[in-house]
Parts: sequence; structure tokens; C-alpha cells
Amino acid sequence: MPVTPAFRDEEGELNPEFLAAAADAIEASDADLLQQLVEDFHESEMGDLLEALAPEHRHRLIELLGSSFDFAALTEVDEAVREEILEELETATVAEGVRELDSDDAITILESLPEDEQAEVLDQLPAIERVALQRSLDYPEDSAGRRMQTEFIAVPPFWTVGQTIDFMRETEDLPETFYEIFVIDPAAHLLGAVPLDKLLRSKRPVTIQEIMNDEPDRVEATQHQEEVARLFERYNLVSAAVVDEGGRLVGTILVDDIVDVLEEEADADIKQLGGVKSDEELSDTILYIQRSRFPWLFANMCTALIASSIIRLFEGSLQQMVALAILMPIVASMGGNAGTQTMTVAVRALATRELGRSNAWRIIRREGAVGLLNGMAFAIIMGVLAGLWFESPELGLVIGLALITVLFFAALGGIFVPLTLNRMGVDPAVSSGPFVTSITDIVGFFAFLGIATAWFNL
Repeated sequence: MPVTPAFRDEEGELNPEFLAAAADAIEASDADLLQQLVEDFHESEMGDLLEALAPEHRHRLIELLGSSFDFAALTEVDEAVREEILEELETATVAEGVRELDSDDAITILESLPEDEQAEVLDQLPAIERVALQRSLDYPEDSAGRRMQTEFIAVPPFWTVGQTIDFMRETEDLPETFYEIFVIDPAAHLLGAVPLDKLLRSKRPVTIQEIMNDEPDRVEATQHQEEVARLFERYNLVSAAVVDEGGRLVGTILVDDIVDVLEEEADADIKQLGGVKSDEELSDTILYIQRSRFPWLFANMCTALIASSIIRLFEGSLQQMVALAILMPIVASMGGNAGTQTMTVAVRALATRELGRSNAWRIIRREGAVGLLNGMAFAIIMGVLAGLWFESPELGLVIGLALITVLFFAALGGIFVPLTLNRMGVDPAVSSGPFVTSITDIVGFFAFLGIATAWFNL
């Protein structure tokens, strides 16, 4: 019997031999061989395999595996890949797969379907599951209501510890993962919560009301997922109750969901700082990526035209002293990088609420001081190099003064621009880049060429 190749190589990369074996099994419609290859795969590994396979093989893999395919793997792939796979699958297949998932994973898959197909899948689910999933879908996108799982354990306050433990032992459809027992009244209003460790340490005759925390961690179902993630991070939570506007318990949100939120938000910020849409993935089409990147590049072209107009003001100076044209890109590059450094720190601090009105001026003064110190340090380094290169100490002094000026204003621009945009209600991660680039280029060219023109009487 041939040896099954390893899924990953020694460096942790996907093994080409395994991918080839999986592709061959799919093309041959050999369900038994395919099952043998992916036996004991974790959902994340199955997700990696789906992304690595050719598009025409992805849905065939799911069809060949049948009921043994864990649809949770579809929550581990890029959204574009997930949508592509779901388009090829029968509605009955999707409904059957969703039925076996936790509600939060089921919502992730349903979100990727058009509304008419969502309705078709929901119609094929049991009434209780259908109502719970539809309620989650009715909440705003990126809200706690969309992230929550509707499977939880809730008991009345007059139950004893013994009754609660016996209930959990005798109930077959308990949530797969849970950390606390919620306490509710007959109208499902959240009264409190009991951590599992406290429950197990308590005597059987003790009532739940005696040991419950009557101020449990809770979030509103309509609350944005980023705010919820910030609460988990700030208070080191592992789970929290999700309540509706009337204080009724509708679900729970767990730390594993919050890890995904933090990763998504960080990923989005990094992409937006680079002028890339937050939802762009490696699996997206060429035309989609081209269209999504065009606006940012157009904005940069506009700022470059502004900077070029500054250079044109000193056209005569450049003609008389070629050295200025040679050194000019150094000033612009140093200013651009310094501004980007400050902007990156500022945008991230605004996103995490570490930067606000209470400490804004202190941070501005700090960044200004950093810009001045770096400006003086590089003024000395570049001044000496330029003086030796062109055998002109005066030229070294000019570029030194220009670097001090541009690095100082780059630091201020890098923090003032995000703060101003944030105050105006504009996402600084999306819009800061072109403005900061424009400021550093304009200041850099104007300072260097202006100082040189005045110093050398050009």
C-alpha cells in the first residue's frame, strides 16, 4: 500500500506531493483514497487544502467526502474562495453542512450566500435552528449579534448546583464549548452568571442564586465587534453574554471569536494603510484587485503633481546647480519614510483607543521632538556626505537644514493628519497616506530648493 505523503514539509509549507495526490484522487473520483488522505484533518488544515487546490477541484472534494466533510473548514478560507465554492454546491448540501455547525460558524457561511439562497438554506433547517440563525442575520454586519453563538446554557436562579450539574449530564445537545452558566428569569432577562469552576467547587444543595455573579460580563447584540474585542482585551475575558435591547439573553461570544476579530481588524488596518481595500484577498480576480487599488494610486498621482509644481518653481535653480537634482530625492525619501512611521503608530493608536484628546498634545510634542532629533542626526550624516561628495561644505549645510525641516514637519504631519481625519469622522487608516505623502513632499522640496536658492543666490 503506497505511503500517504505528509501534508506539510519540514518548513511547514504545503507539500506539493500531497497536493498532487489529492488532485489526482479528485480527478479520478476516488472517494476512498481522498478520505484516506484527509483523515483526521483539522478544519484549518482542510481550509488550507481547499485554498491550495485548483478552483474546479474544490467543490468536487466536498462532494466526494460527503457527510464526512466538516463545513467548519469553509470558515477558514478567504471569503472569495468560500463564495466560489458555495456557488457550485447544491442548496441541500449546504443546508446539511450548516446544520452540523455551531451557530457562529453557520452565520459565517450564510453571510457568503445571496439573500435568496440564504432563504433556501434556512427553509431546509429545523424551525428552532432557523429562527436562531435568522435572528443573528438580522443584526448589523460586524456586530456582536453576528459573531455570537446562540448555543448556551441558561438556568433559573432557584435551581441548585446539583440540579444544574444533573441537567448538563443528561442533556445531549450541550454547546461544544462553554465557560459559564447563565442565569435568567422566565422572560429570558439576564440575571447573572456562574463560572464553571465556581459551579464545580460548590456543594450540590447550594442554589445558583447564592453563587452567581449578578453583574456578569455582557455586550449588546448591536455593539460593533471591534468594541467587543476591546472589552475582551481590556478585561481579559474568555466569554461574555450577548443581550438584546431589552436585556434578554440571546447568545454568547467566546474568546476564539474575538481572536478572529482582532486578526481581521489588524489585517484591515494594515491593508488600508497601504492603499488596499480591507477585503482584498490573494484569491481575488485581477480586475477586482486592479479596480480596488486604482483610487489610491490616483490620489498619489495627484499629490505627486502638487509636489512637481513646487519643483517647477525652482526650475532655474536646478538648471544652474545639477547637484540639487541629485540630492533632492534623498530629502523627499527621508521625509516620506519619517511621516509614514509616525502615521502608522498614530493610526494604530487611534484604532485601539490609546490615542485621544487626553493625551494628544503630549504625543504630538513627543513626535515633534523625535522628528527634530532624527533631523539633526541625519543632517550631520548627510551634510558630511554631501559636502565630501560635491566638495562643497555649503551644500552639505543646505541639505542638513532641509533634513531637519522636513523630518520635523513629517513627524507633525504623520500625527496631525490622522487625528484631524479621525475628528472629522473619516477613517484615518484609509485616507492618511496621500495627505501625509503630500505634506512631506511639498515641505521637503520647498525647504531644500528654497534654502539652496537663497543660500547660493540662484
